[in-house]
Amino acid sequence: MLRDYNKANDEDLKKISERGDRYFPMMDSIFNLYHLPTELKYLAVVESELKATAVSRVGAVGPWQLMASTARDLSLKVKGKYDERRNYYKSTVAAAKYLRDLNNQFGDWLLVIAAYNSGPGKVLTAIKNSGSHNFWVLQNYLPAETRGHVKRFIAIHYYFEGYGSITTLTKAEVLSYKNQ
Repeated sequence: MLRDYNKANDEDLKKISERGDRYFPMMDSIFNLYHLPTELKYLAVVESELKATAVSRVGAVGPWQLMASTARDLSLKVKGKYDERRNYYKSTVAAAKYLRDLNNQFGDWLLVIAAYNSGPGKVLTAIKNSGSHNFWVLQNYLPAETRGHVKRFIAIHYYFEGYGSITTLTKAEVLSYKNQ
């Protein structure tokens, strides 16, 4: 799946990589400030291809594809033509806060990424219905879009890094790795 996705999207990912040269250092510094893995910056690639002008079919805007209500909850100004969701720095700070809060709730980066896409309620329902906190076990209880979202994040992470990290593993996998 990883190789197929990355091979099929190689040209687009090369263009995004060039765009990333401009934005990734700033995102890294913000994630470091919030004590988050810097690899979470690849979520903005999944969300918007790092485009500030991106708008989803449901009204999410900017590089981090934040909904207006979520953006306001995270202290971004969204009024008429003035929309801080399009500001790379301010929206990255908001995304960092949101990711930190989701990690405090779920403690598993794959579940955090799923919740970022579909909302924490859908992930909590999937946990309840599956009886598991493992993304790979509960994924079929999530919307197809969310399952694909998490898998695209993993594929893009591998494209940019060449390997996985704490953000591409379940909590159990991280604990098992640390115990070895």
